Amino acid sequence: MFKTRIIVDCDPGIDDAIALLASFVSPELEILAITTVSGNQPLETSTQNALKLCELGERTDIPVYAGSHRPLLREPIRGQYHGTTGLGSCNLSEPTKTPEPAGAVEFLIERLLLAAQEEQPITLCALGPLTNIAMALKIEPSIARGIKQLVMMGGAYREPGNRTLTAEFNILADPHAAHIVFSSELKIVALPLDATHQVILTPDHVARFSAVSGRISKAVSELMMSWDRNQVERYGSRGGPLHDPLVIGWLLAPEHFETKSVRVFVEYQSELCMGQTVADWFYKTGLEQNCQIVTQVNSASIIDVFLERFSRYQTVAAP
Repeated sequence: MFKTRIIVDCDPGIDDAIALLASFVSPELEILAITTVSGNQPLETSTQNALKLCELGERTDIPVYAGSHRPLLREPIRGQYHGTTGLGSCNLSEPTKTPEPAGAVEFLIERLLLAAQEEQPITLCALGPLTNIAMALKIEPSIARGIKQLVMMGGAYREPGNRTLTAEFNILADPHAAHIVFSSELKIVALPLDATHQVILTPDHVARFSAVSGRISKAVSELMMSWDRNQVERYGSRGGPLHDPLVIGWLLAPEHFETKSVRVFVEYQSELCMGQTVADWFYKTGLEQNCQIVTQVNSASIIDVFLERFSRYQTVAAP
């Protein structure tokens, strides 16, 4: 089986946790490493959560590298819906696994330079602020040749922001890093709020996931129940959007998504619109397209994809 080689850059985070647990049992994906970043939680907490999730998913073979402890220029902001630990009401045991001695940015540069040299580029999966990736690109721009594509959760276009009137959290958390990344030559697939708000994890879904998740069902139930925003007016039902897991969903089943290629800009100067992502939908600027924005998701089908993955915790050993 052909495997997509990925590095997951994340800030776990309940939805990051769901994404990681799905990826752990996906034989189509070869997870080379997990890198952590300041975002939903401070870096130390994000790193500990990543280590805990590796142990929960019995994937202690995956190295974890701690990354940037703050945004490039602005003060840190934190997630509002992940509880004090980042994992809601889910209390996982302290990990025996420890982070790797190298930092995430150092690792990314070394590993992506090797991928470029070997002509075997790697897919980066960004589930949090883009600080690590931006720093690596600024230090060593030639790593771009070692990146097949960047598949990221972030941004808001026709959908309003979820942290401010115009900005989605991951971009707002480090808008300068996002500007650097979108100004690079990377091939980018972006899953913004426009896409993620189409896939709501309802209480009925939570019950179905809990029923099929085998040995991790208790943790899955606690994670997912903590994700219920109770914002029916915005989402149309109880539950919460499956933000970060859709990055993994895109890699596993791209046929359930529709995209449009556009030029994307990031606002990093205006305080009113800080972190806003702006798409040139109708080619007004004359600039080359730099991003595929996911515009439509087959919600029922992608939920089924994730249910099938979580059911593997009943019988299937980790790949």
